[in-house]
Amino acid sequence: MRIPLSWLREYVPVPADATAEDVMADLVRIGFEEEDVHRPLNELSGPLVVGQVLEMVPEPQKNGKTINWCQVRVVPEGQDQTLIGEGIDPSGVQGIVCGAHNFQVGDKVVVTLPGAVLPGDFRITPRQTYGHLSAGMIASARELGLGEDHDGIIVLSSLGFSPENGNDPEPGTDVYDLLHLRDEAAEINVTADRSYAFSIRGVGREYAHATGLPFTDPASLVTAPEPDGQGHPVRLEDERPIYGVPGCDRFVTRTVTGIDPSRPTPPWMAQRLRLAGMRSISLAVDISNYVMWELGQPLHFYDAAKLQGPIVVRRATEGETLTTLDGKSRTLSAEDLLITDDRGPIGLAGVMGGGETEVSESTTTIVIESAHFDPVSMGRTRRRHRLPSEASKRNERGVDWEIADEAAERAAQLLVQLAGGIADAGITDVGTRPEPNVIELPASYPVARMGIEYTEDQIETTLKDLGASVERGRATDSGVPDAGAAGPVFTVTAPTWRQDLEIRDDLVEEIARLIGYDQIPSTLPVAPPGRGLTREQAARRRVVQGLADAGLTEVLAYPFVSESQNRFFGSATEDEGAAQKMVHLANPISAEFGYLRTSLLPGLLDIARRNHSRGFRDVALYESGLVFLPGEQLGSATIPPLGARPADEVLADLEAGIPDQPRHLAAVLTGNDSAPGAGHQPRTYDWQDAIGAALDAAAILGVDLQVAQGSHQAFHPGRTAELRWAGSAGSPGTGGTVIGVAGELLPSWLEDADLPARTVAMELDLDALIAAAADVVVARPMSTFPLTSQDVALVVADDVVAGEVLETLREGAGDLLEDVSLFDVYSGQGVEDGHQSLAFSLRFRARDRTLTADEASAARAAATELAARRHGAVQR
Repeated sequence: MRIPLSWLREYVPVPADATAEDVMADLVRIGFEEEDVHRPLNELSGPLVVGQVLEMVPEPQKNGKTINWCQVRVVPEGQDQTLIGEGIDPSGVQGIVCGAHNFQVGDKVVVTLPGAVLPGDFRITPRQTYGHLSAGMIASARELGLGEDHDGIIVLSSLGFSPENGNDPEPGTDVYDLLHLRDEAAEINVTADRSYAFSIRGVGREYAHATGLPFTDPASLVTAPEPDGQGHPVRLEDERPIYGVPGCDRFVTRTVTGIDPSRPTPPWMAQRLRLAGMRSISLAVDISNYVMWELGQPLHFYDAAKLQGPIVVRRATEGETLTTLDGKSRTLSAEDLLITDDRGPIGLAGVMGGGETEVSESTTTIVIESAHFDPVSMGRTRRRHRLPSEASKRNERGVDWEIADEAAERAAQLLVQLAGGIADAGITDVGTRPEPNVIELPASYPVARMGIEYTEDQIETTLKDLGASVERGRATDSGVPDAGAAGPVFTVTAPTWRQDLEIRDDLVEEIARLIGYDQIPSTLPVAPPGRGLTREQAARRRVVQGLADAGLTEVLAYPFVSESQNRFFGSATEDEGAAQKMVHLANPISAEFGYLRTSLLPGLLDIARRNHSRGFRDVALYESGLVFLPGEQLGSATIPPLGARPADEVLADLEAGIPDQPRHLAAVLTGNDSAPGAGHQPRTYDWQDAIGAALDAAAILGVDLQVAQGSHQAFHPGRTAELRWAGSAGSPGTGGTVIGVAGELLPSWLEDADLPARTVAMELDLDALIAAAADVVVARPMSTFPLTSQDVALVVADDVVAGEVLETLREGAGDLLEDVSLFDVYSGQGVEDGHQSLAFSLRFRARDRTLTADEASAARAAATELAARRHGAVQR
């Protein structure tokens, strides 16, 4: 919001020496944000004066262009030039070459004399051109930074400066003062909840709050006549209100006849609008914008000759069309609120008018619309049609419904004063004004909320300064949690321009803001004892930190994937994938990736592929994140309305439609485990590293995982492991709850994805793993007695899983076995076809004594015997 200081000074006595920076500093103290300063004199300097054309000689040029060699008087007739400088003629008459043709002898124009500097650091100096020494320039609006008009130079009579109007400036008059170029504007950021500040009226009130200066409400200076129903007829017929709120609840019209459409916008108004960020278009349009900027009430002007019948405010019929003022034909939605007449739509209510009733250069009678619209309707229409405007910006945030008649009267006054019109006596004012918000505020409530001992008089005075009406009463109990003891209660009626004040806390915020944020004590809160991370949070942090410590790199992938990625990685078999449910995004960033992930692997593999394509071939990545697994119900059939708490059954239905979102842990490893070096040969990652990463995560939580032969459509058929929680029901090696998968990815898929062969991965249900972990992991005591190692090689059929044999040996060896590991797999000469040799290392240790070789051998024999019975193992 840009605030021209001359405009602000009409309603608040801003100090004469105050700059735009000073005004912004005051507004910042009460919660606004400063944006910029707009000062024409920053880009304009030097002599700019009124000149009168004494002579102009057209001179055709060889290039087909015709220039005018002009003699321009720049001092009053009979006086000498008092300015000095190179190129300034002491006689007061300057010779100037001008390429424009929209002026004639006798016209008064704006002359930039040598020594002037125009926007863009364009310096005016005497220069030889077209065979003449041109000492100055007759300026256009664009050259002065006053607009985009570059078709011709500024002729002052076109701006209303003429003897007939009683304001005929003499040659040599300072243009800075004549065109109000010494004004400046402060620009502030207005948040969405402060729509009242999108006006000089609102900012002036806030500036008065900040400085303690008196404020004159511009709306109070306008006395609107009582409506008589004799103005242009209007009907409000909203048959489909949104959330039960009518799209328009007040509509005022005034009619002004006898307008002179040739009259220009006066320079003071044009300059204020330019400083406010709006270009000057025509007198009628400028008056409409001026009143909107001054009072905050958007207006719309209709050419009365083009209206057919009464104005009707209604919802659109699906598929109706309207050509708006920007020349675009728009297909309308049934939610759009329209302004119509007998022919159909003539405007999008509160957003933009239609072209058929536009005010033009021939308009002599104007119907003024000043209405109050529902912000929800306005916001939806603006977003649907992507049609931002100054009117919609205010209407969708809420405007003061009480000043619709004052705004219409102010516009009528300006049309009479500046355009020579006559205001009709008839005034239409239809609709029902909304009720203002009434809030009960216990005097102790602001004190309890802010920690400052506000007095009752401070609270009452501040609320009244805000514009609210305040009645002081007393209650036996405030009924407000943490409000303190019973005491006085203020009944506060919020001002009509503050529709954001709805509850007690809104009032507390205003009290704190106006009394001063600097009064709030800066005391750091003390964290209550006994709190911190939950069990799950602490466990997740241990796991992700443990994998980082193991040398893996944590990444965050996008949760958006394609349908095929979900089906391939999200289920173990293709049949399951075909039936798998997934969450489809209604408005995805990319149509290709329109689903929420059911597995972390697609995102990790995309990151691995991107790194590989950029030359980073050795990567070990992991991620901990949510996956999205819908149940039988996905979403809710209806969306509950706003403004009221949904019923319990509605909330339960919404809850049931939310997909299950377990947290998974996944890792992808490709390339080598280390960089090559002198005397060091790096090892290529293989399926054992993927399994190892999963086992590391489980070990951090103290959970024993079983590794068994598995299958998954995204993994190599013979190099895939299922990861089972050993504590679940079932016999070792065959039972347990499957909570993950690990191994080498499918070679054909890796080739299509341009990833290295032997890329390995693992994925675990981290929530299930944490649930299986004990609350307290107790470390086993270390034995001080020596260990005894013995190896055993067992021949088993090829289809026997090594992990199951390992678990069998662990079970058969008994308590003396400390650890068992597989260190060799062999098939070939000396081993029967269809069989394999598995070599295990068994470590034995007793906690209370030194084992003998016979005890270790007996334990090994028991383990081998159980493997023979269960798997048909034969010792080599």
